[in-house]
Amino acid sequence: MSIGFACLTLGLYDYQFRTVMAKNANKETLYEVINHNLTILDKMIDYCAENKIYMYRISSDLIPFGSSPINQLPWESLFQEKFISIGKKIIENRIRVSLHPGQYTVLNSFKEDVVDRAILDLIYHNKILDLLKIDSTHKIILHIGGAYQNKQAAIQNFENNYKRLNPDIQSRLVIENDDKIYTIEEVLQIGEKCQIPVVYDNLHNQINPSFPLQSDKEWIERCARTWKPKDGKQKTHYSQQAKGKKSGSHSFTIDIETFLQYYRSTNSHHQFDIMLEVKDKNLSAIKCNQAVFDYFSITDLEKEWAKYKYLVLERSPNIYQAIRLLLQSKKEYPVVAFYSLLEEAFAVRLQTSVVCNSLEHVWGYFKDKATLTEKKKFFSMLEKYKTGIIKLQQIKRYLFRLATSYQITYLLQSYYFEEDFIN
Repeated sequence: MSIGFACLTLGLYDYQFRTVMAKNANKETLYEVINHNLTILDKMIDYCAENKIYMYRISSDLIPFGSSPINQLPWESLFQEKFISIGKKIIENRIRVSLHPGQYTVLNSFKEDVVDRAILDLIYHNKILDLLKIDSTHKIILHIGGAYQNKQAAIQNFENNYKRLNPDIQSRLVIENDDKIYTIEEVLQIGEKCQIPVVYDNLHNQINPSFPLQSDKEWIERCARTWKPKDGKQKTHYSQQAKGKKSGSHSFTIDIETFLQYYRSTNSHHQFDIMLEVKDKNLSAIKCNQAVFDYFSITDLEKEWAKYKYLVLERSPNIYQAIRLLLQSKKEYPVVAFYSLLEEAFAVRLQTSVVCNSLEHVWGYFKDKATLTEKKKFFSMLEKYKTGIIKLQQIKRYLFRLATSYQITYLLQSYYFEEDFIN
């Protein structure tokens, strides 16, 4: 079994993909952006290998306008060697990658131009995997599409248009239940008829359930029968509902206790891969991997704690101390307790006095390096934050610039500057 994440990362310095607007999509700009994105993908594969994450979804935006005539750059040939190099890393590190076309790739539309664009988009996605020179166990995930006030006719449309696809694309394509239209039962019927592997999404099934109601384990086992040896290990999608958000919104992080209940209840005689769909991306992937697999140790928890510690300190000094005590014993591996305490800390609302204490603590990394002007600016910003004139993001951005300037690696490698953690 592998547990992975989708596309982007949190808390990693200089791991951002770039895009380009249509009006600026000339050959020079496209070359620059594609070269950058492939460099980031290369780094992302290294990151996954280093953190023992063996499943990763590549962003569909890897090549801007990859399936559009807007992109006139012969990117396949220009970057062929770079693709091959990345593909070798994927194979050597046993990382399974996938792609997931977006909502506008609709194969069952009744509009021919929409179907034509969908087919072009699937050709583009398949081309990426072909250029990486990886086999058909690396998949392209697709939703069925719309109902168009006649679901049976729309299903037939999907089946007819699926037959139009190149066999290479067919060999990679898998289909997934969604949270509004097509239930897992309906998708299974399509998959069984057309011999397409089916991906089970637990949250989509909670929101848009099939009748009769079955457990996650039962659906996963039924979906398993649609996967053939050439398809590789069965894939599933796992997510949790964000509290207080609209139905179907993914949670910021994976609650570790809830995930482990799911994992234990669904783990049967066969194993399957799990793609996490969650806002904190790689961080939840590390969390769930460390909680499930026995090749991690207390050292791995300590490495993660070094990245989280100041985020915890600015929320709860008590939890900060509790985690420090928890990790003191080098003979134990308290992974669930560790992540449960982290989750408890991130549920705490920021309080100005506590945040200011943590900011001064972090300032300790700069006090012997910063100029007098930089010191005055920091403490001026601190006073402005105390009185509500500026926001925490502004101070952290300033500290990030200083950390970059003075190469404070410990801070730059932490999650402290990730603005998604600011509540």
